[in-house]
Amino acid sequence: MRLAGKVAIVTGGGSGFGEGASFVLMDRDEAAASRVAGEAGDKVRPITGDVSTLESFTAAADLALSAFGGLDILVNNAGVAQPPLPLETMAEGLFDRIANVNMRSIYNGARAVVPHFKSIKSGAILNVASTGGVSPRPNLTWYNASKGWAIAATRAMAVELAPFGIRVNAINPVAGDTPLLSTFIGSGEENRARVVATIPIGRLSTPQDMGNAAAFLCSDEASMITGVDLNVDGGKCI
Repeated sequence: MRLAGKVAIVTGGGSGFGEGASFVLMDRDEAAASRVAGEAGDKVRPITGDVSTLESFTAAADLALSAFGGLDILVNNAGVAQPPLPLETMAEGLFDRIANVNMRSIYNGARAVVPHFKSIKSGAILNVASTGGVSPRPNLTWYNASKGWAIAATRAMAVELAPFGIRVNAINPVAGDTPLLSTFIGSGEENRARVVATIPIGRLSTPQDMGNAAAFLCSDEASMITGVDLNVDGGKCI
């Protein structure tokens, strides 16, 4: 179990992330967080929170320290998508939501956990970006830009925090079989098949694919890896 003995905060879900770690699961949806926590047992503590606020991250960090006696990992997994539309037509409210969840959350998470990580001279932060930040597609401009920002933030954080023993990496998932998919492509098998056809390995990603990559990058096995944005994309970005 590559994360045995580690304590993590995971925002926006947590399916597939475990590998022996204890973790605080933060989500806006109290029922969803409680459901996942119930499935995972006593190694998980759910907390309702909004990643656009520093207070939610601070509460999650406090819970990790009080419930498990430490904090080693932050996974910024929460994210929102956008429907395909011309860039000049996006409503300001939707743009603000994308910026708050996909970008501001990374800033808030860092403010909440970096002081602790510096005090223990170790820690791992994982940002969930997207292949859209590497290989943008038309009509998803502001979502793609938010994920490009996440990748740039990952690299900048890695450079600054490396002297303190803190590693920062990102993963870039390809389209997955999650509720976000219909936001991007709409419903229907034809749309789904069209997306799968762009992935050389021939299938959509799964939460387990992401969890496996995330667990490795957050583990001591990756102790020499920082500032990386790993494409978990079945070859799409080649």
